[in-house]
Amino acid sequence: MDDNGLFLASGVEMKKPMVDTKSTERGRKHYGSTGLRRVLNERHVNMIAFSSTIGIGLFLQSGKIMYLIGPGGAVIAYLLMGSLLWSAVASLGEMTAIFPVKGPIIDFPSRYIDESVGFAVGWMAWFAYVNLTATEVSAVAQLFNFGFTKDYLREFNYPRENLGWGFGQETSPAVWVGIFLIVVLLINLLPVRAYGEIEYVCGCIKMVVIVGMILANVIINGKNANNGQSHSRFQFYQAPYGFFSRNTTVATSSQVYTYTGDTGRLVGMWSAMTTIFFSLQGFFTVSITAAENKHLDKDESIKLATRKISLRVITLYALVVFTAGLNLPYNDPNIRDTSISSIRRGQNSPLIIACVRNGVLGWPHFLNAFFIFSAFSTAVNALYVASRLLHALASIRNVWPEAVWANTVRTRLERTSSKGVPVTAVFVSWLFGLLAFLAVRPYPSKILGRMATYCTCSLLIVYACVCLAFLSFKTRTLDEDPKEDLVLTTENGTFLNRNASDYPYKSHLQWARAAYGLVGCCLLLFFNGWRSFLHPFSTADFIASYLNVLIFTILVAAYHVKDEREWNPLRWTRRATMDIQNPMATREKDVNLRKGRLHRANTEKFFVKENGIRILEFIWVWLK
Repeated sequence: MDDNGLFLASGVEMKKPMVDTKSTERGRKHYGSTGLRRVLNERHVNMIAFSSTIGIGLFLQSGKIMYLIGPGGAVIAYLLMGSLLWSAVASLGEMTAIFPVKGPIIDFPSRYIDESVGFAVGWMAWFAYVNLTATEVSAVAQLFNFGFTKDYLREFNYPRENLGWGFGQETSPAVWVGIFLIVVLLINLLPVRAYGEIEYVCGCIKMVVIVGMILANVIINGKNANNGQSHSRFQFYQAPYGFFSRNTTVATSSQVYTYTGDTGRLVGMWSAMTTIFFSLQGFFTVSITAAENKHLDKDESIKLATRKISLRVITLYALVVFTAGLNLPYNDPNIRDTSISSIRRGQNSPLIIACVRNGVLGWPHFLNAFFIFSAFSTAVNALYVASRLLHALASIRNVWPEAVWANTVRTRLERTSSKGVPVTAVFVSWLFGLLAFLAVRPYPSKILGRMATYCTCSLLIVYACVCLAFLSFKTRTLDEDPKEDLVLTTENGTFLNRNASDYPYKSHLQWARAAYGLVGCCLLLFFNGWRSFLHPFSTADFIASYLNVLIFTILVAAYHVKDEREWNPLRWTRRATMDIQNPMATREKDVNLRKGRLHRANTEKFFVKENGIRILEFIWVWLK
């Protein structure tokens, strides 16, 4: 890998769109190294991606989703959105596995769609992630304001008269925001290896606790059924409640709209899916780590991490929502939320409510503390992703103004420390995290909700562009004989052989999945703000939902105007290199012997020690 984060194959440097090599050399001469360090192992990548996905979305918004569409509908909505995001991240994963460049979500749209699109996607993704950092830290401040009303506790005969955190309710949210922002910054300034170890531990803790939540809800449900407190283990999935909610209610500032029947289910499902996207947007963190990931050709980290994050998150999310729905109705007053955009507190989480309704002591405090830990860890990861995106943008001269001051800023952002940390990019990205102090304003739940909506819409644009980039990339590939070389030269040009034995990552019918991801993301983007049009019109929610589309369009136009000195869009030219030079081949040529596949050491006998070891190795590969 060179200092620009690009892998080298056969001793030749990969061409990267829009990189000014002379400027990069000047940056090295005057400001030091600009390269990232390849120090992350496969296990680090797996858990960084998992930890970055598990934030406040699952814990604080799943109750609202259950209220919108019912417990069964919520499970379906999570599975649908999981499949959509898996399709998009698999598209990005395949391209990153064969071209593990720095800033893949910038590079691939630039190569295969247009340079202006890569430019716009990069800035959109960067601001979405600095906004996500602020959102998660704001949520931390709100989670300290934990407490149930006495009437609610009395209604369900909770063993304690009070349940809450007095110290959290009495302390200004600004204090918690300030403390956690400083810690988030300090962790991101650590060497990348140390950061990876911290996030590996955080990811393991999150996974263990989430599995514990699932088991706890199953135990509570079984205990109630055995004690005769419920007539069925699935009472809240049956009448008078139901698999789906009976209606969907949306409230504006002065009116309440209720939709019933098929219309209600459609409205509820659509609203639920757009809300769920926020809790799944950390999927592409896998590809962001590519420039700091070692042994990619040996360990196949991108392929395995992409599949692991998808399987783990989709499975655990669906099970958490399913088991929580066993122990509380979708119309519980504490999960009832008719607002257009909002993220509330721990007392509105179905996981904590299930404990309170069933008289469980201790667990509500533990779970709220875990939610704080989870949001904090996700904020750390969000700043990591934002800083790497900004560092990647800094290496591309064309995305910056031509002024001397802009080149100075860009060169400083590109600089890394002796440990390979882009310190300036980290600090600049962190400054935008100060938006978290919006949590001290009135109605923080609505502010949090709108910040989450902005993140969601920005990343819907990013994922749609990634899927489109893959479909364009697919035109530079062929499905030829596995014995043929990875790179094939034909009379029609040079192509990649996706069937080659050393092609690093291939999913069957990936073009169809990319098309599914593209269409799904576009539909969600254009219709996610429908509730803002209800009377009276909500300007704030409309801006949160659709400002991103305008900004994306302006960024694309600004790039063409700057580069071509042409204001007429009809005269703009498409600039896409369609580059497939120097692909990254995997070392293991035999597909059946690659990591992640179960292969027997002894093919003649099954029950032998060697096969047992291989089975344990297979299980460990998918668990770590």
